[in-house]
Amino acid sequence: MAVEMSSRLSPIVLFWAILVTVALAIRPLLPVDETRYLAVAWEMWQRGDFLVPYLNGAPYSHKPPLLFWGVHAGWALFGVNDWSPRLVAPLFGLASLMLTGLLGRLLWPDMAAAGRAAPAILLGALFWTLFTTMTMFDMLHVCFTLSGLIGLVVASRGRALRGFAVFGLSIGLGVLGKGPAILIHVLPVALAAPLWAKPFGWAGGWGRWYAGIGAAVLGGAGIGLAWALPAAAAGGEVYSNAILWGQSAGRMVDSFAHGRPFWWFAAILPAMILPWLIWPPVWRAVRAEWRRMKTDGGTRLCVIWFAVAFLGFSAISGKQPHYLLPEFPALALLASRALAGAHGRGDAFWRPIDRSLPAVFFLLAAALIAGALHFDLKPSWATSIGDAQLWPLAGMAAAALVFARLPQGGVAARTASVGALSVVMIAVIHLTLRPVMAESHDFRPFSQALKRFEDQGVDFVTFGKYHGQFHFLGRLRRPIGIVDGPAELDAWLAGHPRAMIIALHESLPDGAAPEASVRFRSRLIGVWRSNLYPPRADRLNRP
Repeated sequence: MAVEMSSRLSPIVLFWAILVTVALAIRPLLPVDETRYLAVAWEMWQRGDFLVPYLNGAPYSHKPPLLFWGVHAGWALFGVNDWSPRLVAPLFGLASLMLTGLLGRLLWPDMAAAGRAAPAILLGALFWTLFTTMTMFDMLHVCFTLSGLIGLVVASRGRALRGFAVFGLSIGLGVLGKGPAILIHVLPVALAAPLWAKPFGWAGGWGRWYAGIGAAVLGGAGIGLAWALPAAAAGGEVYSNAILWGQSAGRMVDSFAHGRPFWWFAAILPAMILPWLIWPPVWRAVRAEWRRMKTDGGTRLCVIWFAVAFLGFSAISGKQPHYLLPEFPALALLASRALAGAHGRGDAFWRPIDRSLPAVFFLLAAALIAGALHFDLKPSWATSIGDAQLWPLAGMAAAALVFARLPQGGVAARTASVGALSVVMIAVIHLTLRPVMAESHDFRPFSQALKRFEDQGVDFVTFGKYHGQFHFLGRLRRPIGIVDGPAELDAWLAGHPRAMIIALHESLPDGAAPEASVRFRSRLIGVWRSNLYPPRADRLNRP
């Protein structure tokens, strides 16, 4: 059984490993999210405070601590380094792929192909393929959503204690991973169990079912509160209000960022699930199998899981594309169930276009990217990409042509081959964009320059906001001052005689050159000695 399981997963693990290796080798930590989260982990590590996250000397209330703890675990094992923190989220992504396959086998035990194909479909969705390499919180959320739903299915099969324990633990870890939003992903499925669990033979009575759900939710809340209450007490009133209200109910009632219209997710979802959206077998299989699918509990579970979360997040004012990532396994499972059922009717289901259309899609994508870069249809800051950097796109074209000629097997083999093309595409994009990412998104040299000044006793100040972009990359140990205008700047400098000013400009101002500078997209960030910062120098040099 173990050998069979390994053979099923080995291609997926290989694709994941290639994807993550390319991303970590080529892409720098991206400002402002990735650099900010590692800055928080770095400051917690420096303080020896693993209870309250800190950013730039102040408690950081926007995210709970589990990702930071994962980073700390890597540093405890391997020492402080740049690579192990970037593996934390991708490893949760790999676990999510495995759990998706397990959930598929639990939902449709008589359709082995459904469980085998679902991870390949998930990994092959281009948005997932890209996002699974990012140092962010969403892969943790996906992982605990899946483990929670697996717990529900296990409970519905009569192993109530084990299933509800897994469900409650998943809620608790989900709260520590990204907050109470985990309930949006798992609780509707639990409450709607009569719609999907009856065929599984729940014998305990629905009253006992809901009592078990209530106990699991309370247990999960207890896990979250075991961190939140001590952290609230230690972090002060502002931090306490933020983590106990502002980042949960407050965010849902009235978003303070990323406000978008109700229909926004519906508009972007088709692009997020490419190339599967245009792969004919998916739609053909759903059309052929829907009458059978809608009567089985597994399909109903996945529909409830996706639909309620989709509508719920659409109703919340704050929206980001990655909020829907925990629902991607639901779509992958529905597609794999349909494909497995349709394939079971015979090889006549498959058609020649099933190979040619993905090949055409990826060839066209490579051609459009190459054309846009060649004819300078790109952001003004992407100046370092020329024709000499387009060679990876030829690799994409070659992969698409090879795919079109490959012999096709069962559902798992066909979905894995399309998923492999998605992995190749994301790897190619990384290789193609390597020069521009190095030129305008890599803050490491600038951050290391700041560290050299800090070691000389220099303090830094900046204007408006600071997202921690330089702290981890430069291993900075002191906060950067933040001011809003000339008067505040003068007051701050009066108390910091050895200071340098970090400022963002559309172009460098006339006057003294900065001690170090870095491009960020179309702007320039520089650091000046306080008496030489051009706007200040102009003011000081007046007669």
